[in-house]
Amino acid sequence: MTAAQRKAAAMALMERVRGLPECSGKGTVAAYVSMGTEPGTGPLIDALRKTGTRVLLPVLLPDNDLDWAEYQGSDTLARTGRGLFEPTGPRLGPEAVAQAGLILLPGLAVDARGVRLGRGGGSYDRVLARVRQAAAHPALVVVLYADEVVASVPAEPHDHLVDAALTPQGVHRFRG
Repeated sequence: MTAAQRKAAAMALMERVRGLPECSGKGTVAAYVSMGTEPGTGPLIDALRKTGTRVLLPVLLPDNDLDWAEYQGSDTLARTGRGLFEPTGPRLGPEAVAQAGLILLPGLAVDARGVRLGRGGGSYDRVLARVRQAAAHPALVVVLYADEVVASVPAEPHDHLVDAALTPQGVHRFRG
């Protein structure tokens, strides 16, 4: 995709997230800052914050687990040694994600069953296990391009099924 196409896709994602019923309130959303050629989340997280939604962003810990901090605007993000952009505000602890009513997840692909293929570091597997242990039930939505919604991906016993995929073209629901 060209830079212009990626920018247009990011703007479409911003509009699509506003239409999610899980985003209708002013609650808490856990999101992430996209990198490289991933679907752009910058406009999306800015739009959520402007509507009064509390946006939590991950902070990668040395063991690949995730801590969380509240997003206070793009000028409060710092590039890390790993090339990620992370919030510079106070850390809320790994358990803070359980406060979210919606978790937007990165991924490489998702299949028709809702199995998300991640990058293999296990960070979000830990996050989703922590959410389950806290007996929280947020909506789990992976952010992808439409061609990354595929028929089948490899599944592992520890995988957590996602509820939907958010793409620039629309929302694909996988479970009730």
